[in-house]
Amino acid sequence: MRKINIGLSEEQRSGVVKLLNGDLSDAYLVLIKTKKFHWDVVGPQFRSLHEIWEEQYTALTENIDAIAERVRALGGFPVGTAQGFLENSTIKEQGDNIPLATEMVAQLVDDHEQIIRNLREHIDQCSEEFHDEGTADFLTGLMEQHEEMAWMLRSFIEGESLKADGSKPEGEMKKVPAQVK
Repeated sequence: MRKINIGLSEEQRSGVVKLLNGDLSDAYLVLIKTKKFHWDVVGPQFRSLHEIWEEQYTALTENIDAIAERVRALGGFPVGTAQGFLENSTIKEQGDNIPLATEMVAQLVDDHEQIIRNLREHIDQCSEEFHDEGTADFLTGLMEQHEEMAWMLRSFIEGESLKADGSKPEGEMKKVPAQVK
C-alpha cells in the first residue's frame, strides 16, 4: 500500500481511526434500534413515529457509510461485524421485549444524547490530541445531526411527563399556561 502523506503521522491517524470506529459502532447500534422500533411501534403515535424513525434511519445509514469512508481515507479499516460493533459501542442493544412507544422514544433520546457526548469528546481529541481538524469538522456535522434527532424525539414526549406505560408520574404538578389579559 502506498504511504499516506496527508500531514498526520501513522500514530495520529490510528488514534483518529479508533475514535471513528467507536462512533461507527454507536451509529450502527442506534440504527438497529431505530429500525426495530420503526417496525414494532403501535398505538396512537404509530404513524408519526413510524415516519420520523424512517427519516432518522435513512440519515443514520448515510452517516454510517460516511464514517466508514473517513476511516478508509485515513488508512484504517472500519469495524464491520456485529461482534465488533458490540465491542466498540457505548450504546446497548434493545432486549427481546417490545417497549411502549413512549419508552422507545425515551431510549432513543438517551442513545442520541450518549452519542452527542461521545462526539463532543472525540471532536476535542481529534483537534487537540491528534491535530486532525478535518475529522473534527466531520464529527461536528455528525454531532449536529444527532442533536436534531434527539431534539425531534425529545419534543415528541415533552410538555407532559409520562411513564413508559403512558401514565402520569404520581405527585407531578399539572402545567397550566399563563393567563392572557
